[in-house]
Amino acid sequence: MQWKVFGGFAVFTAVILVLLWVFQVVFLDTFYKAIKVNEIKTAAQDVCGRIDSASLQDELQRIALNNQICIIICDGQGSRLYSENAVPNCIIHRLNSWDLAMVYTLTAQNGGSYFERFPQEVRQTILLPGGGETITFAEESPEVMIYAQLVTRADGKQLLVLLNSMISPVGATVETLRIQLLTVTAIMLLLGLLLAFVLARKIGRPIESLNSAAKALASGDYGVNFEGEGYREVHELSDTLNYAARELSKTEQLQRDLVANISHDLRTPLTLITGYAEVMRDLPGENTPENVQIIIDEATRMTTLVNDVLDLSKLQAGVVQLERSVFNLTESVRGILLRYSKLTDYHIAFYAERDVFVDADELKISQVVYNLVNNALTYTGPDKSVILRQTESDGKVRVSVTDTGEGIPSDKLNDIWERYYKVDKAHKRAQVGTGLGLSIVKMILDMHGGEYGVQSREGAGSTFWFELETVKPDDTER
Repeated sequence: MQWKVFGGFAVFTAVILVLLWVFQVVFLDTFYKAIKVNEIKTAAQDVCGRIDSASLQDELQRIALNNQICIIICDGQGSRLYSENAVPNCIIHRLNSWDLAMVYTLTAQNGGSYFERFPQEVRQTILLPGGGETITFAEESPEVMIYAQLVTRADGKQLLVLLNSMISPVGATVETLRIQLLTVTAIMLLLGLLLAFVLARKIGRPIESLNSAAKALASGDYGVNFEGEGYREVHELSDTLNYAARELSKTEQLQRDLVANISHDLRTPLTLITGYAEVMRDLPGENTPENVQIIIDEATRMTTLVNDVLDLSKLQAGVVQLERSVFNLTESVRGILLRYSKLTDYHIAFYAERDVFVDADELKISQVVYNLVNNALTYTGPDKSVILRQTESDGKVRVSVTDTGEGIPSDKLNDIWERYYKVDKAHKRAQVGTGLGLSIVKMILDMHGGEYGVQSREGAGSTFWFELETVKPDDTER
């Protein structure tokens, strides 16, 4: 990459130098002559535009001096009306009336304007000292431009505006520029190559370093450190990659914890099922309804765990579609709590002022309530008490589930909703549920656009809550 950046800057420098040579040396004479031609034509237009001015003589003097041109205004017979001479040895001022009349006729035949450019030879004679001999040679001479244009005055009389200008030779100027450009080219090449080398190192090296570290990260080395130097964007990219590495490391550890937790949860019911089945097979009189019920309960618990894992996978994959309908949320919560009535050693209370309706997926919202209750039963205190409350505010209904457990540390509150996170690293086994409930709750509520959160203080229990918008009971299904 460094060599590509270096090569790019080197090519850029070379292109700039080539353009300088082309425009300042090769095409200088062409550009100069085009400018002078445009200058004399513009001056002619200026004169024609002021032909009826009362101060025309002053205007002609100003135009002639500013543009270093000679101006003659005459009629069709060659009689001069105005004249300004700003160029030595001016050709048009050597013309007599007959010549001016001929130019008038030629201009009229040419459609009202006439332009001609031709060289003017200048010969220089030098007297040699002593013998009286002389040497005559031709100097580089300027070109002569003549431009004529017909103009009609306000009184209807047509006049000829005749201008004469010189195009000075630029050979000496070009030679001077060539020598200057040779010097500038050498300096520019050195500076350009040095700048290209410095920028290539400054840009290329940090990116190469980040690329090497990214390859290490891709191979599973989450402890790699990205060090970005130079430009601000490189620093920001480095910080972003370091954050991604930390998050991947955390996710990797949480996935390992999940596998360990699920393995533990699967092993326990399988062990009980196998153990009780062997006892019933080998020992007379052990084929009792109580033992059969234990096998059924453990099989149900294992089925619940598998279903939760499948639900979590489907929610993560985004293949689950919501089936919205207007239903009685309050009655739905009451129905869910009836399923826990066999847990006589737990006290579950539900407080609601009135029945509230929402537009949502009833099965998914029931799963949210079910998982929050399971979580509360898992971590509630010795009093085995769980309280559910339903409150309304600003067109929304909030359902909160409060336990009396040990609470959650404040630095862990933002992590408990993550897919593989468990506050209790020792893996406290739930009385009911699988430990994946909060991840499922988060994804379901995100799909509904609902709000959710947790309030907790260590030693004083936790309150998990969610909110949905309320609707009238007679609202139709969306």
